[in-house]
Amino acid sequence: MEWVQTIAVVLDSAVRLSVPLLCAALAGLWSERAGIVDIGLEGKMLIAAFASAVAAFATGSAWVGLGAGILASVMLALVHGFAAITWRGNQIVSGVAINMLAAGLTVILGNAWYGQGGRTPSLEGPARFPDLTLPLGAWAREHVPVVGTIYDEVVSGHAAPVYLAFGCLLLTALVLKRTRFGLRLRAVGENPAAVDTAGISVAGLRYGAVIICGALCGLGGTYLAVSQSAGFLPHMTAGKGFIALAAVIFANWRPWPALGACLLFGLLDAVAIRLQGVIVPGIGQVPVQAIQALPYLMTVILLAGFIGKSTPPKASGLPYVKER
Repeated sequence: MEWVQTIAVVLDSAVRLSVPLLCAALAGLWSERAGIVDIGLEGKMLIAAFASAVAAFATGSAWVGLGAGILASVMLALVHGFAAITWRGNQIVSGVAINMLAAGLTVILGNAWYGQGGRTPSLEGPARFPDLTLPLGAWAREHVPVVGTIYDEVVSGHAAPVYLAFGCLLLTALVLKRTRFGLRLRAVGENPAAVDTAGISVAGLRYGAVIICGALCGLGGTYLAVSQSAGFLPHMTAGKGFIALAAVIFANWRPWPALGACLLFGLLDAVAIRLQGVIVPGIGQVPVQAIQALPYLMTVILLAGFIGKSTPPKASGLPYVKER
């Protein structure tokens, strides 16, 4: 049954690696469903990772770090919202500026405060989220062949932000499809003039979506620094915000297909890690750089294959100007 254990370990790694992507993809979905294109997912995750690591190190509490990460990300999201909604600026330019600001600010502050080249000190003990063991994990592994092992490895044994991320997925799918707020939000992304005619604030709904986007990026960034890693590293998001945007496009701006795309990217990352140093018959040892490039190559392939087939919200990226 060694092959079952190997598959379970790879799937467990895929889930862990897909969580930041899932948070960022849900964030982009909320924002773009309301008509706000957000290229700044990467920057918000990065600032959240830095703020959460700083707060967790200072207080010794991972939960305080989560709050700080979400707060920092929401503040940066509001900057984007102010530029894109209030001032009706170019949303792409605003998002790129946020990415550049976060990349530079985190390194400068980290180096000034800790003198470690932009890194924060290592987080230990309660400053990191521990893995949670769900009920029946060990019993299922022992008494239920195959399924029990997968349950114990893949479903159980993750940190709290992992379960929060999947809870946010369920909540997103429910709210966008089943609630009045979700209906109005989707309407704002399709026809803001009709929403305005009905007496509903277009700016208010879009700001709400931007804040939710910031909170989700905050969760993803905090997971990177306070759970997956033991502190902040410069540029530790490594393009995950842009991969999440590709997942949103691939999923045609729907939550459940977005989960599938994120799990696919996570699986590619997990397989890439397992393949490092492995000798492939007829090829030899595959270069590490080629293996690490697999998720990014898949991003390009998905964008090339699906970007013309996906249909974004009609008002996405368009500032709303109220008719007089």
